[in-house]
Amino acid sequence: MKILVADKISPKGVAYLRQQPGFEVVEAYGSSPEKILELVKDVHAIAVRSETKITRAVLEAAPLLKVVGRAGVGVDNVDVDAATERGVVVMNTPAGNTVATAELTFTHILCGARPVAQAAASMKAGQWDRKSFSGIELFKKTLGVVGLGRIGGEVSKRAIAFGMRVLAYDPYLSPARAKALGVEVATLDQLLAQSDYITVHMPMTDDTHHMIDEAALEKCKKGVRLFNCARGGIIKETALIAALKSGKVAAAGLDVFEDEPLAKDSEFRSLPNVVLTPHLGASTAEAQESVGIEVAEQIADLLLSGAVRNAVNLPSVDAATAKLLAPYIDLGTKLGTLVQQIAPQQIATLRISYTGKIVEFDTNAITRSIERGFLRRISGNEVNTVNAPFVLQRLGIKAEVVTSNEPGDYSELITVEVIAATGETFVASGTLLGKNNEPRIVEINGRDVDVAAEGKLLVLENVDQPGMVGAIGTLLGKDKVNIADMSLSRLTPGGTAYMVVRVDTEPSEAARTEIKKNPAIKQAKFVQL
Repeated sequence: MKILVADKISPKGVAYLRQQPGFEVVEAYGSSPEKILELVKDVHAIAVRSETKITRAVLEAAPLLKVVGRAGVGVDNVDVDAATERGVVVMNTPAGNTVATAELTFTHILCGARPVAQAAASMKAGQWDRKSFSGIELFKKTLGVVGLGRIGGEVSKRAIAFGMRVLAYDPYLSPARAKALGVEVATLDQLLAQSDYITVHMPMTDDTHHMIDEAALEKCKKGVRLFNCARGGIIKETALIAALKSGKVAAAGLDVFEDEPLAKDSEFRSLPNVVLTPHLGASTAEAQESVGIEVAEQIADLLLSGAVRNAVNLPSVDAATAKLLAPYIDLGTKLGTLVQQIAPQQIATLRISYTGKIVEFDTNAITRSIERGFLRRISGNEVNTVNAPFVLQRLGIKAEVVTSNEPGDYSELITVEVIAATGETFVASGTLLGKNNEPRIVEINGRDVDVAAEGKLLVLENVDQPGMVGAIGTLLGKDKVNIADMSLSRLTPGGTAYMVVRVDTEPSEAARTEIKKNPAIKQAKFVQL
């Protein structure tokens, strides 16, 4: 099998590939796009960094290609959709830069405590100004770590070694992992109020975009120090600039920005209390060597044994199986997403049950689609159907699968149940109905419902009393929100009822607040499938 190393990776990675039986390795650094098209005609794997573009044309010119390995995290230079269509696995190496990014973060934290960068610039300008560069210590201070993934965990270890108290905010962090790391779990508001230093390590999602904004900064101590070596946009830059000017934030360190490269006229460049670096998170010799070796090992594992690690797309399946499973996978993804949004944030167990005819299939792909659906609002674009089990494991969530070929009310049924850390359970079930195998949600938290598994849903738990349907309909009408369909369910008259309303557009924040203020509404969740 032929492996094309299109961009320069660690020589140790290339050597590892050459040592594998039956491998022919071609190194072609700096090749033109035209040359790449010629070289890929008989290759089984391609290793790249960020320079070579793996376009649809390249993929179409490579009929034997099985895997593209990216020595690094981002895969912007790979047409992942085209690769998926052609059954080509795309892998990256997300763990290779963990230590490098953690160390850079801690470098920024140290520079935020002691203005080393500013003092060095002063010295090079011929000055000797000791009074202007007084700092503070890390010892016995509180570091707030927002996001306890791989990098956040490594930063926490280093902070503890410096004698810092570490507060951790991660809504999906299990108590067992927090205890193992030696950190204190806190709400975001608690972290903001108590921390002397704050560092963010969350993925970029709709929920984390601008999560540190004016309102968040207002909750912080005066003189807090803030750091971002994760993703630009988690901290709202205009809010940070204003806080740096006012003194609310005493110092900041940034390696990532909302727009990169940072504009030459950015106001950050003129602020004396901020240290800027040009996205250097993975820029160490060790990290580059690590990702080079890691991508080589991953390519070899896939070609020699079929093992897949750190894939960012679906593994190849034959067309007939893909067509057969497609509606189940769609339903599973939406059930996972639904349950995640109606459940609390800390989950101990994710249990998936298959009942009836569906157990005749290999349900692994469906299971992974459910796991991905559950995780996609938690972990962002990094999660996929291949790495979802590992992300669950990292979050300390136990995954279970239960099967039964005994049909119940439906000939086949998928049930997704989550058990919260408190022991509470949250459940949604779905099936396929009709000639077109339409995905339908048929149960939520023990209530029978019937609603299409698509679009936007209002899931309401309310007192079973007259006028509730009219009240909700009127309120949504005033908000210019059209109702697509509605399902009502109750266990006993006058008890607790469920109302699931599928809407065409998202209700405004004001409308949702008004719904929640209704004394008859016990719980209201807006769910996007």
